[in-house]
Amino acid sequence: MTSIRDHLGVHASALQLREQRTEILASNIANAATPGFKARDLNFAAELEKAGGMGPMNTSHARHIPTGAGAGAGAGGLSYRVPTNPSLDGNTVELAVEQMEFSENALRYQTSLTLLNRKITGLMTAIKGE
Repeated sequence: MTSIRDHLGVHASALQLREQRTEILASNIANAATPGFKARDLNFAAELEKAGGMGPMNTSHARHIPTGAGAGAGAGGLSYRVPTNPSLDGNTVELAVEQMEFSENALRYQTSLTLLNRKITGLMTAIKGE
């Protein structure tokens, strides 16, 4: 027997991750003039793989080398963005980059929401027997 979560698939997880990334990017934009602020971002693909149970392979010994998308990522999949043009005050936010990433993420959020809505509409149609 499959659950509603199984039917909705990756779209529900993608929507949650897109929302989390929106908050991170908004924080970067809000701190564009804060001296010493380090811009961060979420590795969306790696986090989506983890949410789907397809994360990096676990190691069983301290001398094993970690593999996969999660290797080297910070806590919660966050990492610091490396600036193209570093500022003199130590701030790594590049406003044009952050705005572009924010816009792209918003578009992809809307796409995930639309796909999720269609899945739910399909379920409702099946329940009603139409």
